Amino acid sequence: MSASASRKFHLSDSTRIYTARWILPIASAPIEGGWIRINAERIVDVSSDRPPIDAIDLGNVAVLPGLVNSHTHLEFSDLSHPIGQPNVPLPTWIGKVVTQRGTTTNETKNAAIEAGLRESAEAGVCLIGEITSPPCNYPVTPQTPAIVSLAEVLGLSDARSSERFAAGLLHNEQKENGGWSPHAPYSTTWATIERCVAESARSLRPLAMHVAESPSERELLSQGTGPFADALHAMGVWRDDLFPWGEPPFDSLIDQLALAHHALLVHGNDLRSAELQRIATYKNLTLVYCPRTHAYFGYAPHPVAECLTAGIRVALGTDSRASNPDLNLWSEVQFLLNHRPDIDPAEVLKMATLNGATALGRLEFGRIQPGCSSAMGTITTSATTIEGVFEDMAAETYHPIA
Repeated sequence: MSASASRKFHLSDSTRIYTARWILPIASAPIEGGWIRINAERIVDVSSDRPPIDAIDLGNVAVLPGLVNSHTHLEFSDLSHPIGQPNVPLPTWIGKVVTQRGTTTNETKNAAIEAGLRESAEAGVCLIGEITSPPCNYPVTPQTPAIVSLAEVLGLSDARSSERFAAGLLHNEQKENGGWSPHAPYSTTWATIERCVAESARSLRPLAMHVAESPSERELLSQGTGPFADALHAMGVWRDDLFPWGEPPFDSLIDQLALAHHALLVHGNDLRSAELQRIATYKNLTLVYCPRTHAYFGYAPHPVAECLTAGIRVALGTDSRASNPDLNLWSEVQFLLNHRPDIDPAEVLKMATLNGATALGRLEFGRIQPGCSSAMGTITTSATTIEGVFEDMAAETYHPIA
């Protein structure tokens, strides 16, 4: 039987077989006209042979794995538009975010998280790398994406750092799929970064940190001056013993983060060639690129192509609604397909699926192969070549198979 690309198909515990014009397993070569057998929310078989007679024909579509959003902050999912205006300086934006957080209660935060999960599921996201400020609640429904919940730890005072680290310990005791997130070099002491890295290594859990978000961060760390220094002074949290770090500012941080079980370096907008080469030497490090958030701040072109050339694993994230109009990971894919012709479309798909799942330690997601999650989606295409499929992806909507 056939169906339009926009129709959703309900999966029960009984075996189903799907066939389509294209199947893109991501972990292996594209399959034209193959089929997928699933049972109990798991993929059982993937084949390029002639489809069985009882296969459900999805028609002129390409089937892809469920999407992986490797970086977001769900607590901001109640925002109707990003904070500030396009091209806002990062230190200014951070101040506005701090003000926004000051008006949040646990009730409103949990409601925003629920809204963000619902939005993510509707967009076909099956796994989320979530930075959270404990305590928090995640509703569980059959449609809820899987979550790796990384406890945010920040504070330039000893008291604040200790309080947030203790909250992170409790969070990781309570969450089966937890992790750690020392926030950023401008908001977290070196001692706290070391403690979070040690906990990640001890517990075999992931760690994420915002790194090299803007040139202002580099100036703060290397010189102890600039807009970030001014902002920290204005907030009353400046400490002479913490800044500057000296030159080169990120080498020691990269080496430290590599001591974690596995780590996600988020943004990396201002990383330079020597720093990228250093990251590439550590196979447990992933760089997470948030294309539309990067564009919102008006930064120079992201070094993502250089990252890929260096052999760095790159994953995609939306970041939060504080810097992005929505949580649609497929819109990040299309942004790259339409604005970065220097990047192989096949690599873009890996960033949105397999690479993120690998970075988050959830290998059952992000690929279509036996034993993996049956979370999948489709895009409409009648292309007869994989190049034609990639062209259609730049314009067509991703529809989750429900």
